[in-house]
Amino acid sequence: MSSSTGTDGRGATAARGDDRTPVLEGRKLSKSYGHVRAMVDADFELMPGEVLAVIGDNGAGKSTLVKALSGAVTPDSGELLLDGEPVSFHSPIEARAQGIETVYQDLAVAPALDIASNLYLGREVRRSGPLGSLLRMVDARAMREEAQHQLDSLGVRIPDVRQPVESLSGGQRQSVAVARAAAFGTKLVIMDEPTAALGVRESGMVLDLIRRISARGLPVVLISHNMPHVFDIADRIHIHRLGKRIAVVSPQTHTMSDAVAIMTGAVEPDEVGGRSHYDERAHRRETGKA
Repeated sequence: MSSSTGTDGRGATAARGDDRTPVLEGRKLSKSYGHVRAMVDADFELMPGEVLAVIGDNGAGKSTLVKALSGAVTPDSGELLLDGEPVSFHSPIEARAQGIETVYQDLAVAPALDIASNLYLGREVRRSGPLGSLLRMVDARAMREEAQHQLDSLGVRIPDVRQPVESLSGGQRQSVAVARAAAFGTKLVIMDEPTAALGVRESGMVLDLIRRISARGLPVVLISHNMPHVFDIADRIHIHRLGKRIAVVSPQTHTMSDAVAIMTGAVEPDEVGGRSHYDERAHRRETGKA
């Protein structure tokens, strides 16, 4: 079975017979830093409600791609479309204004502030009347109530949103960052290596959060080096190599070994596929190799 390559900007969608409009699409995106071409005619498609994993070896250009999608980098050429309409982001603030939220690997939380303040960092709720409009006083009670509601709706068990973030575990801090993105992301959420510094239990907590966000209908872009996590949670897998999308596969059609082989260039995309990740696990159990 051949994989869906991204050579024409809409190859993956056409190959699946999916006529839905991508939530976010990149066509022929390129970015150079001096003589270094970090992104070369890169294509990207995020479909409604899906979890799309982006994988690639170090130096493949996936970080540049994600920065272009989140507004941190402006491509030299190419086109970005949000719900089918051309957009251009010159900063992450502009992307956020369009409903694109990003959870970075370093979390970007303020450890000394409490949980509620972190959820509303930079978007504080002002008190009504002159106290808010003239004196710029924040409505701490409203922020605490809404922060607790957001955490509860995502199944995050933190009893008191007045706790400082520095008192939380790594998984709980990541949960706060994810909850903030889910609270304000109206189009999609991008997560950059959300489980990289977490243990097994805390990683499972974050993966559950991603599932809950996706269940709300909010699509998620997951950048990760953790292949078991990718194959556990992703609907489709965007494989990036040499600055561009080389293939789009899924756990239903390809194994982890297939994805790694394509990612490293050991095989061409149309040379592998047919036995799914789930078939492979069943085969190993049957042969006693699990």
